[in-house]
Amino acid sequence: MALGMAAVAMAKPSSFSISADRSSSLDLSSDCATSNARSMRNLVFVVNPRGANGRTGKEWKKLLPYLTTRLGNHCNICESITSGPSHAEDLTREAIRDGADAVIAVGGDGTLHEVVNGFFSEGHPVELEHQSRHSTALGLIPLGTGSDFARTFGWKNDPYEAIERIARGFRSRIDVGVITGTNGNQHFFINVADIHLSAKAGYFASKYKRFGNLCYVIGALRAFIGHNNQDLKIKFNGGEWEVFQKITAICIGNAKFFGGGMKITPTADPSSGELEVVILQDFKWYDFVFKLHKLYRGSHLSEETVHSKRSLIQFSEKGNFPSCFIVSACCINPFAILL
Repeated sequence: MALGMAAVAMAKPSSFSISADRSSSLDLSSDCATSNARSMRNLVFVVNPRGANGRTGKEWKKLLPYLTTRLGNHCNICESITSGPSHAEDLTREAIRDGADAVIAVGGDGTLHEVVNGFFSEGHPVELEHQSRHSTALGLIPLGTGSDFARTFGWKNDPYEAIERIARGFRSRIDVGVITGTNGNQHFFINVADIHLSAKAGYFASKYKRFGNLCYVIGALRAFIGHNNQDLKIKFNGGEWEVFQKITAICIGNAKFFGGGMKITPTADPSSGELEVVILQDFKWYDFVFKLHKLYRGSHLSEETVHSKRSLIQFSEKGNFPSCFIVSACCINPFAILL
């Protein structure tokens, strides 16, 4: 999502809760087998069959018989196939309102992103009506091109390993980033939100998915064509405005990776209640090429033209800029993920 200006502020972790019971902690040790004594768990798998150039759909068909065998005796399994952009959001909202115990995104980071946004409606958590103590967890079977969010937890692109995590059913709290526009509309992200060149790179990368993870490198190089670095004024922790010249990209990380394995926000922790902000200055296409290995290792923070902060932060372009591009972002701790 390309943004021209942003204001970032950290909200209290308790600002939102997916659980209808806002005052209590989520169960961190719900097990599929033992829960059968009280009821069958309801699991909804939201599948993007077009992910990874159609590979997700093919892999899902192969995986489904094993998944049914492994979980079917203890869980009710529902398969929800997406038909187009944003459909995963609608399917997720419907599943939560129908009482799903977990909604599992099957696909890449794009599918996961839509499922996360489906946990919210008009800026508020979606809840099961007439139930005071019910919460829906987020799950993931990474079958996409990048699967960057899974890397933060050390998860492999192994669907069978993912099914074992789902079978265990262990829950842990996880943060979600929120971007709020001047019109009050909110957009949620669970991994990395990026501004300027990196956002354009993601757009172009989507056109080269046939090259696998290399599509992100190709997309970044394509984004440099016609790109102009911009001066931004940035305020940290409510201090004075500082001018950062020739900004190439700003990455706001709830987790560590983006772009097919680039460790762009290497100190981000998705359960810390904070976002890591990394600012890249005065990068040219050849700088990107020569420093690419550092981006993948997460050692780029040692570069003089790279700045990292874990703090309250506010962005404003130096000079005139359309106010419709002003946004604010914060971090909340709203729901559980299956680990």
